[in-house]
Amino acid sequence: MSDTLTQAGVRTGLFIGGTERFTDETLKIADPGKPGVVVGEAAAASQQDVADAVTAAKEAFPAWAALGAKERARLMAEAIAGIADDRDEDAAILSQENGKVRFEAWVDALVFEIRWNLALMLADEVDTDHTLPAVPGAIPVDTTVAYQPLGVTTIIVPFNWPIAILGAALPHALLAGNTAIVKPPLTAPLATAKLVQRVAEKLPPGVLNIVTGKDENMSGLIQNTDIAKVCFTGSVNGGKRMMEMASKTLTRVTLELGGNDAAIVLEDAVIDDTHLDRLYAAIYDTTGQICMNAKRVYVHRSRMDEVVAGLSARLEKAVIGYGLDEGTTMGPLHSSAQKAFVEELIQEAKEAGADVREFGQLPGGDLAGGNFMRPAIVVDPDPNLRVVTMEQFGPVIPVLPFDTEEEAIRMANDTWAGLCGSVWTDSPEAAKRVGGALECGYVWVNDHGATRLDLRAPFGGMKQSGIGREQGIEGVRAFQDTRSIAFIDPEALAAMAH
Repeated sequence: MSDTLTQAGVRTGLFIGGTERFTDETLKIADPGKPGVVVGEAAAASQQDVADAVTAAKEAFPAWAALGAKERARLMAEAIAGIADDRDEDAAILSQENGKVRFEAWVDALVFEIRWNLALMLADEVDTDHTLPAVPGAIPVDTTVAYQPLGVTTIIVPFNWPIAILGAALPHALLAGNTAIVKPPLTAPLATAKLVQRVAEKLPPGVLNIVTGKDENMSGLIQNTDIAKVCFTGSVNGGKRMMEMASKTLTRVTLELGGNDAAIVLEDAVIDDTHLDRLYAAIYDTTGQICMNAKRVYVHRSRMDEVVAGLSARLEKAVIGYGLDEGTTMGPLHSSAQKAFVEELIQEAKEAGADVREFGQLPGGDLAGGNFMRPAIVVDPDPNLRVVTMEQFGPVIPVLPFDTEEEAIRMANDTWAGLCGSVWTDSPEAAKRVGGALECGYVWVNDHGATRLDLRAPFGGMKQSGIGREQGIEGVRAFQDTRSIAFIDPEALAAMAH
């Protein structure tokens, strides 16, 4: 038996100005693995609730910004203390509302804490400034270049790794001196709202606020002159909508969007169990629903059979089932619409004559009709098929051969996306050469995937995979403005005039 929560057993409210607020209207959160089961209910904010959150964050901003980065870091460290005490419950809720297996849900919450604490280690750098000295013969001026927070920021996270993804932006925004409004995902808000509220309750009122609700009431989090910046993680189409909405008020945006990541397996790659385990996880973690998962695998023609056989052997052991059930290795897709889309890609590949290999058994009983699907490999498909050109965001991977390094680089870069990529080789020189030629924001060598990300490094996409960077000091600077203060020497200026 899975240790599920009671039906409608979780209820979350809004958190505005230091106070929890419940609403008459709620969002009923469905379990993607069990048709008809409600995991819980989240408050559905009205437009007035959203406006109140913006007002609370705006009122809290001056005092929070005035503290200085080291004092903010101290308060943030106190706010995160004890966050792990409820991690098992957080993971159980997230698994049920999202569909992912329990362990991944547990790691989701863990990564938030790790990212938060890594951000605090940057406190000494946040308020640093530097001076441009006067230049002989030019205007006698010493100019100090410094940084200041932006104001009220909105952070919007997706369903797939909502808590971990929040950790890539929220602590950096707060450490930089901004106040924040967090918008958890519409279809899986419960665990995120509960965890963030525990942190927000320990910070000064209004510094950290939480708003859940229907999209039609959320425009005030974006199209509002009191919102200084929106940080959005989601689909490319979602990012386009955010950018369009933000343009009305010239609100700044950071966009972390979809990917179509290429993994390039060179002729000299080490293809053993360790590396195949890494590649398998890079493709199929979270049932393929991670933006930085490998979405296309290009393999030197001489190594195709090894890679396909290695992935197949692992897929034959996959256990498709409920995320909280012991032994499950692959949960359902989050939505029925996404399941239908991935199934359409696979069917299109079959009809085009591609070699499609599917694995595993679908669960029955109370799981029948859930968003489960059999994982698949599409071997040597036509490169123009949508399973290659589009982000599948599901448990299917095209594996395509190449003959030359140049051909692999060309195919990898021939896409709308530029989030991540990887090079698999036994040669450091080849890794640098090929990795340096990939048009994407982050490149792994002999590895790939969200769990392998260096959480200290700046992260973000090129092309349509996004705008801006998160993590590291670059992630903090993304929530700051640059200010120059010029000190002119009047005596030297007068001397120049004569």
